[in-house]
Amino acid sequence: MKYSTQLVVRTYECDSYGHVNNAVYLNYLEFGRMEYLHQIGFDYKNLVADGYYLYITHIDINYKSSAYLDDRLFIDVEPVKLNIISGTFRQTVRKEDGTICATADVTWASVKAGRPARIPDKYMVSGLYPDGIPKKKETVQ
Repeated sequence: MKYSTQLVVRTYECDSYGHVNNAVYLNYLEFGRMEYLHQIGFDYKNLVADGYYLYITHIDINYKSSAYLDDRLFIDVEPVKLNIISGTFRQTVRKEDGTICATADVTWASVKAGRPARIPDKYMVSGLYPDGIPKKKETVQ
């Protein structure tokens, strides 16, 4: 399942060169992931209430082209990997004309009480799976 959300570049996201600062792309990626989780019905609020957290453990980001004030950007999110306690989203930030500003593979892990932990089954919605189809517990890799 691939999801896309959009935003418009704001003044405070631009640096002295007039383009979106590289660090801001991490915020864009997080915004896109959270919107994706809402879209697929993932109950993040109750996951946290149950003591679980999704920590970002690694981001591999490649900057391709600059974005500027008032550009309309699209943040694409697609799950590409799901393990027992972690997964990876592939994300793209692109302009309205299709120009790619950045691509990233974002790896996350489920944590409870400071230790890696499997996400409870009640939170395992189909959108977390790369092909959108939940696997049997013993085959989730």
